[in-house]
This record gives sequence, C-alpha cells and structure tokens, in this order.
Amino acid sequence: MKRRAVITGLGLVTPIGIGVDAVWQRLHERRSAVQCVDRFDSSPFRSHIAAQINDFDPVAMLSAKQARRTDRCSQLGAARLALEDAALDLTRETPDRVGVLAGTALGGIGFAELENQKYLRGGVREVDPLLALTVFGGAVSCNIAITYGVSGVNSTNAMSCASGTLAIGQAFRAIAGGDADVVIAGGSEAPLYHLCYGSFSLIRAMSTRNADPATASRPFDVARDGFVMAEGSAMLVIEALEHATARGARIYGEIAGFGLTNDAYHMTQPRPDGREAARAMRLALDEAHCPPEEVEWVNAHGSSTPLNDATEARAIRDVFGDHTDVLPVSGSKGWHGHALGASGAIETAIACLAMTRGWIHPTLNCFDPDPAGDLQHVPPSGLEHRPRAVLKNSFGFGGCNATLLLRGPGV
Repeated sequence: MKRRAVITGLGLVTPIGIGVDAVWQRLHERRSAVQCVDRFDSSPFRSHIAAQINDFDPVAMLSAKQARRTDRCSQLGAARLALEDAALDLTRETPDRVGVLAGTALGGIGFAELENQKYLRGGVREVDPLLALTVFGGAVSCNIAITYGVSGVNSTNAMSCASGTLAIGQAFRAIAGGDADVVIAGGSEAPLYHLCYGSFSLIRAMSTRNADPATASRPFDVARDGFVMAEGSAMLVIEALEHATARGARIYGEIAGFGLTNDAYHMTQPRPDGREAARAMRLALDEAHCPPEEVEWVNAHGSSTPLNDATEARAIRDVFGDHTDVLPVSGSKGWHGHALGASGAIETAIACLAMTRGWIHPTLNCFDPDPAGDLQHVPPSGLEHRPRAVLKNSFGFGGCNATLLLRGPGV
C-alpha cells in the first residue's frame, strides 16, 4: 500500500506578505500588490507593472555568507519558514530520508543578465565568480539541501508555470513510494529583471493595464488582457502520515492525488479543447479515489490570459459536468501576480490555509465574469467554508498541466 503524504509546514515569501499570517491577512483585505515596476526601466516594453517583494531581507532567511553566495531566486526559497512552521528539527532526522524538490521557470537567469551587463562594461574580471553556481538549474533545491545537510531525493524542475505544483506532486510520489519520510517541496522565482520581464512583454503575454496596476490581473474577467509578472516563493514540508503523527505534528491537509499531462500542441497556447488539462484533473481525482461531486473548491490556475482562462474553464466543465453549477472556483493571482514557477506552490499553501482556517478567497478583480466560462465563481466577500476536498490546477508553457487533489485534515 502507498504511504499517505501530509502537509505539515508552509513557508511563504510573496508580494502580499512574508509568512502565513501576513499572507492570510492580506487576502482578507482584498488588496492587490501589483504596482508600477521600479527595479529597472520598463519603458521599452508594452507592460510596466509587476508584483514585487519590497521588504525582503535575505539575511533574515540565510546566514550572511549564504546570502552572499546565492542569487535572489535561491534567497527567496522559503524553506526556513516552512520548517519553522512545521516545528521540524532536521538535526533529529536521518539525512538521507529527507529530500528537497523544487520548481522554477527561469532560476538564476535574471542574475546572469546582471552579470552579462558587467561583462560588457568591464570584461571577464568584473563577473561574479559564482555565476555558474547561480545559473545552474538545480541551484534552488541544492542550496536548501546544503543549508540543512539533507541528502535524500533532490531535483529542481523547470516546467514553467506548472513547476511548483509539479515539485509538490513529485514529493507526494516520493513519500508514497517510500523514497523519503520528509520532503521540502515548492517553487521559487525571481524574474523581475530587464530582459526576463521584457521577453514576456515581447510575446504580448502580459497585461498592459499600466494606468491601473491594482486591477490589472483579472482572472476569468471578460476584460482580462494578460498576466502580471511577480516574484516569490513557497515551500511546503510534506511528510509521511506516520512520521508526522509520531512527532505530534499539526497537519494542514493531505496530498491524495496528482495528475501530470502535456498538450503536445503549442509552446505558448493551451490546447483549445482543454482535453489534456481535463485529463490531468481526472488523473488526480482517480488516484485520490475522489468522485468529482466530492470536490468542494477548485483552486484555479487563473492566469488572467484570454486563452488560458477560457481553456481552464472548459476543462473544469468537462471534468465536473453538472457539478460545475455548484462548484466554487477562484484563483489568487489578482493579489500576488503570477510568479511563474512559484505560483502553484504559493496557491497550494493558500489552499491549505483555506482547509484549516475555513475561508475560501474570491477571485480578486473578477468584476465581470466571462459568461463563456460558465463557472460558479466565489462571491467577492469569499466563502466561510472549510473545504474537505480541493482540486489545484497549474498550467505552463509547452503545454504542461499539473493538478493536485488535496484533502483537509482528518478527512
């Protein structure tokens, strides 16, 4: 029999707050973190807005030496907060039974962009000798492993906007299959650099509602015009149920199913019929032995792009049928923007808080829901409800579809 995987710790470093309580309070305030970009000159591009973390101090998360040796993507990794929240002392664990699985779309590319500018100005002597270690794809998970001395399963995937959710699904598999007792899993992203940002503006993927940043990210709204880029990180502590129970850990919820598919259609556009997105949802439901009518909330990808939101709505209707008429659906990117590979992990953490604190957030800035979506949107005030089964979707470039089925504690 597969071992059950439960979530016992949440670490959040986001534009709407650092730590679970700060994020939860900001969600209730229903106030967006999107602002005009002030990190670089965005004037060459169509978009000039983003969700920044303006109060982050890496030395609060890492030693001064570690902070000097890492780039912002690794610095944002919220492992310390997750471990503190889980009250887990890793010095008491067997190191090779603790793993780290992460996701990031761009990793250290932004830091490399800055180093390239130094190279062009002053030659190779000006380049940070640690550059190779920051652009290394596995830097996020390996830096966490080195910091805490854990030698179990370890990888950082780069499956675009699905990568944080994919990492959590991989952690679920590692726990269920007996490869680890504890996994620190999630995503980290630091894309707010000139060309990283500009590359998405050039393909017209981002919102140009520059005059009104706070309402620019409008998931499922009929007037949505693109996503709003963000930075951020979320790491979750995931444990085998028996391990968590033995140490008396608080449990936020259980990962009961995981689905992973690919559209095999287009690098930037979702498959119009949503077939593979729907299949990812069904795979998660099937693995969890969860009938569609038992799901009480869909925590949506809700990217605020015209094509993706429509496809996700179509796929939800395909999977849930008539249950869609009463199934609450909402996404949180209107608050914190789209932190690419970190978004799915941030949203999974928020789903865990909903399951334990008894409130489902609405979709911020969904003023006029797209009637073509035909979804049951959470009302603007949210829902006072403790969902027992939650479906979490994430979709990324290249047609990657990742879905988790989460169950509340004690279900």
